[in-house]
Amino acid sequence: MNKKILGVDFGDVRTGLALSDLTRTLASGAGTIKGGFETTAQAVCEVAIKNDVEKIVLGHPINMDGSCGFRSEKIKDFAKRLTEISGLEVVLCDERLSTANAHQILNLTNTRGERRKRIIDEMSACLILQSYLDRKV
Repeated sequence: MNKKILGVDFGDVRTGLALSDLTRTLASGAGTIKGGFETTAQAVCEVAIKNDVEKIVLGHPINMDGSCGFRSEKIKDFAKRLTEISGLEVVLCDERLSTANAHQILNLTNTRGERRKRIIDEMSACLILQSYLDRKV
């Protein structure tokens, strides 16, 4: 039987999480984590263990021209730390436009104010993970 895959949209303040179903067809929001680099890495690994995850898909912020900047290097460091702590495979997934797409969806559903702030990162993680799942079919 397949295990779940955890999607992560790492942020300096909030990190969004999403989980696949067991068939690896659909991504669903799994909450957010607040904290710094190390605190967040530990918390992501705890979520992975709790949910019997096989792999972590981490959003990778590549510039629109395909180049990698400072943020990309930070994500690579975060991926390395997740692997060290969890022992799980961490896959980097191009996240260009994931936050913009999440904002677009929230605009269409008229989600505003505090609710929007609470779920934007989780929504971005869902889009990153869903993109990965769709490519693997």
